[in-house]
Amino acid sequence: MAKTPVRSSAERFNEVCTIRFELRDSEPPIWRLVEVPTSVTLRVLHGVVQAVMDWRDYHLWEFTIGDKRYGIPSDEDFGDTPLTDGENVRLRDVLRRPEVEIDYTYDFGDNWKIRLVATDIRQGEAGVSYPHYVGGERNGPPEDCGGIYGFYDKLEIRRDRRHRDHKDVSRWLGDYDPVKIDTFRIRYFLGQIAKRRKAGRASWATREARHDG
Repeated sequence: MAKTPVRSSAERFNEVCTIRFELRDSEPPIWRLVEVPTSVTLRVLHGVVQAVMDWRDYHLWEFTIGDKRYGIPSDEDFGDTPLTDGENVRLRDVLRRPEVEIDYTYDFGDNWKIRLVATDIRQGEAGVSYPHYVGGERNGPPEDCGGIYGFYDKLEIRRDRRHRDHKDVSRWLGDYDPVKIDTFRIRYFLGQIAKRRKAGRASWATREARHDG
């Protein structure tokens, strides 16, 4: 049996994959495409989801991969299977096939569900900061709007000037545009994740150099 090649720490750090994020039950689909380092923890991957959907991380979240659940362990977790701390699991640990599907749930009240499909594991390009936003369509829903069906209800009420709740809903939505994506904000917050990742790498390299010396 052929042995798996031993990769250097630099190769592991620079490895990326392409992830498509799609909000379930959205029509037309609300989706994003992002190149993500496989070295990030699932907790950081949660931050990537928040950035690309333009959410504010107000609520609890959870990833489901196969029959395993990952998130923030809590005494109030009543799931059927144990919840593994997402801080202790890296994305590369769950990418065991060329294509891996990951389910993400955010805000167990509104119950947003996003399907992640990770493909094309490879070495990242020199000079590119990761996570790297590639593209997408349609704006993410505002938080606390009642989930996917509440979201579409509010958009319909805003369009209907005769609806009794038109004024209140229009005021609540403000200037929200369901089509336009704020790519500046997405790139800014992904850039913040990339900076923290680089700083962590630099700190690790400094410790290793001191140890070797």
